[in-house]
Amino acid sequence: MQNVSVNQTTTRNAGQSILSFSAGVVGNAIALCILYWHIVKSKSRNITVFYILVSGLAWTELAGLLLISIPVFYCYTLNTTIEGLSKGTCQYVGLIMSFIGLCAMFILLVMALECWLSIGHPYFHQRHVTKEKVMLVFPVIYTISILFCCMPLFQFGSYKQYKPGTWCYIGMNPAEDKDKAFSVLYASVMALVILTIVLCNISVVLTLAKMYKRARLQNVLSTSMEKTPEQTSISSKSHADEIDNIILLVLMTPIFVFCSLPLTVRAYIGAFAPDGNEEKDLVALRFHSINSIVDPWVFIIFRTSPFRALLRRLYNKLIHKKAAASARNTVNVLSYGNNSSVDQPPSSETGRVT
Repeated sequence: MQNVSVNQTTTRNAGQSILSFSAGVVGNAIALCILYWHIVKSKSRNITVFYILVSGLAWTELAGLLLISIPVFYCYTLNTTIEGLSKGTCQYVGLIMSFIGLCAMFILLVMALECWLSIGHPYFHQRHVTKEKVMLVFPVIYTISILFCCMPLFQFGSYKQYKPGTWCYIGMNPAEDKDKAFSVLYASVMALVILTIVLCNISVVLTLAKMYKRARLQNVLSTSMEKTPEQTSISSKSHADEIDNIILLVLMTPIFVFCSLPLTVRAYIGAFAPDGNEEKDLVALRFHSINSIVDPWVFIIFRTSPFRALLRRLYNKLIHKKAAASARNTVNVLSYGNNSSVDQPPSSETGRVT
């Protein structure tokens, strides 16, 4: 009777899993097409470190989805569970899932650090962060991640099957101390990476906002007597690029935290205050797996011109309206001071001076 129940459950969840895997594979494939179209369009001369890291992230997540989908879909075909295939299959799925999740987090961490260096420490970034060095980051990340995730194969930690029988991941309610130590270690690495990414992104957003306001103020001060407000608007390319960076960071960071934090919390609960609630563990695991599905679609939607134009317009109205008002006030004060000492042309109320 238990086997029948499991089989019925796996059958009911087949459509959902197929849809999730398909969305992740298609999303990462489209993201890679967009990235390589950009490379071809720019003739490989203006390819930034950012595009290299995003491409590596997309390739990593796409490979992970394909490697995991093979045994999972085979389970649905046979109407059985992963452990029903073999114990080794469960270890394989658990290792791949934890490996891809760890690699994706490390790549996102490198992206956050690279962005933080490029904005906050541009001189250091220009001298030491090169495309060649960034390419070496990927084998380092893959090596560290695979060594870490292979620990359960050497009896330090364990991989466990979760309901409905098509998930295998790190055991978050282990009985043995060494298994608890591995679970806590993995959760601690995740928590440290999440915290670092959040701090880097917050720092970048604040720095870019301050830089933009200073540039806006200087632009208004130097051109207010020569250009119309339309000519000094937010639509310049350099300002638009800065806005794109801010918006993408603001979109990616909450999604990453929202998807990754529940698994970290459940791992700590399982180690220090176990409740034996596998349903909550499964929910946290599903949230964590959603990250590789949502990431490429966020990038794809963000790259569409109407969406970017809409967000730029909202950003301009909500944030930089105050900066423009402050700049105008400064110009008025300076103009008033100049008027008190020397003769000035007629004010803007009587028409523009020719």
